Amino acid sequence: MTTVNIPPFDATYQYQALAAEIEKNVCAVMSGGRYIMGPQVKEFEERFAQYLECEQVISCNSCTDALHLALRALKIGPGDEVITTPFSFIATTEAIGIVGATPVFVDVDLNTYNIDPNLIEEKITGRTKAILPVHLYGRPCNMTAIMAIARKYNLKVIEDCAQATGAMWSGKKVGTIGDVGCFSFFPTKNLGCVGDGGAIATSNPVIAERVEYLRRHGGKVKYQHDELGLNSRLDTVQAAVLLVKLPYVEQWNSARAAIANYYINQLAEIKNIILPQVVQEGKSVWNQFTIRVLEGQRDHVQKILKEKGVGTMVYYPIPLHLQHVHTNLGYSQGSLPSSEKLSHEVLSLPMFPELTVSSQKVVTEALIQAFSVFALT
Repeated sequence: MTTVNIPPFDATYQYQALAAEIEKNVCAVMSGGRYIMGPQVKEFEERFAQYLECEQVISCNSCTDALHLALRALKIGPGDEVITTPFSFIATTEAIGIVGATPVFVDVDLNTYNIDPNLIEEKITGRTKAILPVHLYGRPCNMTAIMAIARKYNLKVIEDCAQATGAMWSGKKVGTIGDVGCFSFFPTKNLGCVGDGGAIATSNPVIAERVEYLRRHGGKVKYQHDELGLNSRLDTVQAAVLLVKLPYVEQWNSARAAIANYYINQLAEIKNIILPQVVQEGKSVWNQFTIRVLEGQRDHVQKILKEKGVGTMVYYPIPLHLQHVHTNLGYSQGSLPSSEKLSHEVLSLPMFPELTVSSQKVVTEALIQAFSVFALT
């Protein structure tokens, strides 16, 4: 009997397909000796800016650092408030806290999993300096509404695009709509390297200049430091890998969309799940395909899928406002009900461009069988 093993994500397929070109680029870096800030870094920044259709990209160590640098570049710090979502990875608020600002949480829309624009204005105070929306699971936020609020109250907008490289809203790629876009190149992302990596995108030259020197210890001239910065540079090896992968991003995103469509069609008849919605005003890039499992059965269903060899993930089991690190903010159970509800229901199915139709079939059949066990179909 063949043992099924379908992981939530598998990065090895991309490496195998592009191994010769990746190894050639990496060897060129190694033989060239420019391991830090080599020419491949600048080339990648320029090509990624062209892809996004923005003026400038500044690469860095991670999306966490990108968020930190963006906040610093916008001069957000102690005493300031940043409105964001509680349904995200800790890096979102980690960056806010590190610069000394306070995250102010706005609940999410249950249909999109993203920050609900209708709830933002009531959280704006005289200390509010920015809105930090997260394009969760690759689905773009309603940037039309968010930008209208930002203009009304003279707020900055920092887009967290960690899971959304290539996603679009109203004809523009996310990360180019607000003042700054922050990207992750972690291996599981739509454009992933072979380690940590991130980038900041902006069309504002003042922001770009400030980010550029903050990532290099806060100095415009070597050994002359104007303020305390970071050591946050994208390794040249990672840039070399990303240069190989960047031309394939749209192809891979299309493959993800095809998988999402298959899942939607095959799972439409299961009563006790809610499927993610297709974006009408733009394009999701399906970093995750995340369903909602109702009636408190999520953990049971996940266990059955694991027994059948289908790997799944829960992003995220504890919303940020209930994390111990944010106890001082004063949020309690029930204060942000939609985010709390999602944390008990979300389940991300296997999703990567190379997932075969036969594997997709195994996933959907296993899920249907799992619900049959609980007589939930």
